[in-house]
Amino acid sequence: MTHTYQLTGMTCSGCENKVKNNLLILPEVSSVEVSKEASSATISMDKHISLNALQQALGGQESKYQISDATPNEVVEETKSWAATYKPILLIFGYVTAISLIVSLQNSMIDIMLFMRVFMAGFFLTFSFFKMLNLKAFAESYAMYDIVAKKFSPWGYIYAFIELGLGLSFALNLSPVIVNWVTLIVMIVSIFGVLESVLNKRKIQCACLGAVFNLPMSTVTIVEDAIMIAMSAMMLILM
Repeated sequence: MTHTYQLTGMTCSGCENKVKNNLLILPEVSSVEVSKEASSATISMDKHISLNALQQALGGQESKYQISDATPNEVVEETKSWAATYKPILLIFGYVTAISLIVSLQNSMIDIMLFMRVFMAGFFLTFSFFKMLNLKAFAESYAMYDIVAKKFSPWGYIYAFIELGLGLSFALNLSPVIVNWVTLIVMIVSIFGVLESVLNKRKIQCACLGAVFNLPMSTVTIVEDAIMIAMSAMMLILM
């Protein structure tokens, strides 16, 4: 079930992220969408949660974030399907894969090395683009689960630029051995925080597409990182 509430006190994207992550800590909550402009929060839950429990998750009655019924009767919608939830990332992978296949088609044969290089370039450039749209919000979300960003908060900002650099390097075919080693190391480090969050069933927002889309952390995020690890390792072996 999905309920829409009025939520006041949000003044910036950082507030939106904080509210999302605080509400996602509740075990019954599966996803959260908030809007500071509309002063609203749309919460999908496995079973009904009282307003008092939601308010406590936001810091209690003394918190600057105050949640209340949007209407006398809460608005209930159908819970999003898996495909609807992950539509943005599925579309991105579909487009990047299609372009990579077209570019790597040589004499009716697929050049696997060229395919992987173009795929990696498209992946990193696209994902870094969404992170750059709101770098601060991405860094704050990333610090919720990444093992490096938890201890060194600037890492979230640095990581977005590393993705951009890797994307450009793959596109230009610069120093392929070094670039693939950097990709392998960075993605292995990144996947540890994702695995920890998924295995511990922590319901937090995935920062892979920055703060633009409200994507929950799940096995999809693990698969995404694993693909990049596998491709960079394969390219190093084939070289």
